[in-house]
Amino acid sequence: MKAEVVSYMLSAENMTRRIEFQLILQCAPFFKGMKTACIVNMEKGACEEIKKLFQGTEIEYFLLGEMKGKCMIFFFRRAVLVSYLMRDEVQEFLEKYGYETENVDRMLEKLSDRICRSIGRRSCFPHEIGVFLDYPVEDVKCFIEEEGRNSLFTGYWKVYTNPEKAGMTFSAYDKAKQSAVNEYLTGMSLQEIIAL
Repeated sequence: MKAEVVSYMLSAENMTRRIEFQLILQCAPFFKGMKTACIVNMEKGACEEIKKLFQGTEIEYFLLGEMKGKCMIFFFRRAVLVSYLMRDEVQEFLEKYGYETENVDRMLEKLSDRICRSIGRRSCFPHEIGVFLDYPVEDVKCFIEEEGRNSLFTGYWKVYTNPEKAGMTFSAYDKAKQSAVNEYLTGMSLQEIIAL
């Protein structure tokens, strides 16, 4: 998609249109059901607008932290997230970081607490967040062990294992983004794009 279109839409005076476009750009694979969850950093004033945008949909959001007038917002579909977080490999991984894995709300509260502590520089950033975003557990483990270095390549996350599968996933995510942007630019609402 052309940079001019992205720039124009993200600078639109209509705050709702600007927020919708940002969400479509950053969350299309999630909206299209290809991802368990997504995170967006938005202007603090956008939170009330977000509440309206997702009213009547199955999408929920959780404020993970705030810094310098920006909010880190985690979007998810509860049933999908709960099912994903109940996987053995995900639970085993998160338990090592002190998460009580039987309650998704407590898990998000713990993640939020760890993010807020990192913002205040009382601890390092909780890179286990990648697991909440449906990144492969092995890639998240390697990212932490390698301190973000030595990846095979970078796309939607840093890839350390199974590059062929990651490449196909990135391609599918790119197609979902292109599709969602085109749908929005031809007049579909955010709710219609989510429902497809």
